Amino acid sequence: MHPREIVDESLRLHAQGWTDRTVADTLGISIWAVRHWRTGRRRSPEAEQKRRARNVGCCPRCSDAPLSQQAYAHLLGLYLGDGYITPPRHRVCSLSILCTNTYPRLIQECREAMAEVLPRAVYTRQREGCVEVKSNSRHWHCLFPQSGPGQKHSRTIRLERWQEEIVDAFPEELIAGLFNSDGCRINNRVRRKVRGEWKYYDYPRYFFSNTSPDIHDILIRSLDLIGIEWTLRWQKLKNEKHRDTGILSVAKRDSVALLDTFIGPKS
Repeated sequence: MHPREIVDESLRLHAQGWTDRTVADTLGISIWAVRHWRTGRRRSPEAEQKRRARNVGCCPRCSDAPLSQQAYAHLLGLYLGDGYITPPRHRVCSLSILCTNTYPRLIQECREAMAEVLPRAVYTRQREGCVEVKSNSRHWHCLFPQSGPGQKHSRTIRLERWQEEIVDAFPEELIAGLFNSDGCRINNRVRRKVRGEWKYYDYPRYFFSNTSPDIHDILIRSLDLIGIEWTLRWQKLKNEKHRDTGILSVAKRDSVALLDTFIGPKS
């Protein structure tokens, strides 16, 4: 729980026109906390009253319990990228998202989104080269009907209508979740000869790599929705003889600038 002074400072900076990302980075807090305070879902008397009246043990798909759609869209992107759900054991399954060790902010945002979607204890487990963010519930399959046996590229991945409605309302959150899991932002350096002289140009670029055509289609649908220009090519990897990898690139200046407003460099 952040001190009230942090909440008030966050709201004051936002009133001055600061973006959620800038406020979060300046105050050293997660962007999800900033968004929740700004929209009034947390730390307001109304939100606290709703929280106390809410039965946190209920599944949003199996009952009338509310679903945080913004957090769900982000968590859906993380799940499609680097997540999986274990088979039920004693009727309880686990949602796990694998996050790289070197990005503590992304790990914290993953934890907060997971706890917001289905209020349960969220814990982390250190694995080789990554951190596993995990939560146990019998209802994770209700919220992610795409789960199933085998790797995602080996089965059909289609969003249900209720999921599409959430993604259409919050496309940026889904895009951020996918790029934060299976994507990156790099600086491209190119060399061109201009009037007989070699000149070097640096420009940022986003990449997303995944082996599932269906997941690419889900990402592309959201990119098109907010006007992001992209290119996609498929290539075979030397160490994966029977699998093509789709590499989606966003390089146009305006599109990169738009992604920077809600994704930016990983940290």
